[in-house]
This record gives sequence, structure tokens and C-alpha cells, in this order.
Amino acid sequence: MAAQASAQEVAPADVKIADYAISDPLTGSAGDAAAGAKTFADRGLGNCLACHAVSALETEQFHGNVGPALDGVADRWNAEELRAIVVDAKQIFSEETVMPAFYSLDYGITPRKDLVGKTILTAQQVEDVVAYLATLKE
Repeated sequence: MAAQASAQEVAPADVKIADYAISDPLTGSAGDAAAGAKTFADRGLGNCLACHAVSALETEQFHGNVGPALDGVADRWNAEELRAIVVDAKQIFSEETVMPAFYSLDYGITPRKDLVGKTILTAQQVEDVVAYLATLKE
């Protein structure tokens, strides 16, 4: 879990979603697609495979089917839209989505006490995941 934002990161409370997108990166560093794939598959970080299937990660076990398969996701959404989805899917889809807000301090009504004040991913990890998702084209 991320603790506090560094000087180069946009703090979670300062992230603005407009028109279903976050136009500016959350950090001063470009996202790293290889690092994003690792975060995406890491069950202790993103744990994205718990809900989504991705053919490019076929060597990883236990792809989920709760969320849509993400093959071709970069053909459906641009990087700014993908960033907004990863940051806080509830603001993009609905409050009912089971996808967590990976870079938000708005946890809902019953957060775990040890997670209060922390985000699931760092701003750089979000950028890395977005860079990885941007590679998933048909």
C-alpha cells in the first residue's frame, strides 16, 4: 500500500476526473509497461487478474471473469480514460462497481483501520498499469 504522495506525485485528493478522464499523468515519470504488467498481476498490489482475464498474461494463474477481459482495452479507451478508471472506477462506471479505487482515499463505509490514509497503489504504479493497459490492443 502507498503511504503518502511524493513531491512529484499528484496527491489523491488533488486528482480531478473530468469528462471521464484524467488528462495529466499523476507523476513526473512516464509509466513503465513492464512494471505495470507486474503490478497488474501481483496479488498483493493491483490483483487485477482476480477479476480480469488478459491473454498476454496467460502464464499467470487464476484469471477472473467478474470484470471484462482486457484484451484490446487500448482500442476501447485512451490513456486518459484508463487512468481515470484505475484511479477511481466508481466515478466512471457507478458506485455499484466492484472495482476498487486504486488511487483514492474514499474507501466507502467500512474501511480497514490499517488502510485509512493510504492508497492501494502509488501514483507511479497507476501510471505503470496505465502504460501496460495501453499496450493491450487487438
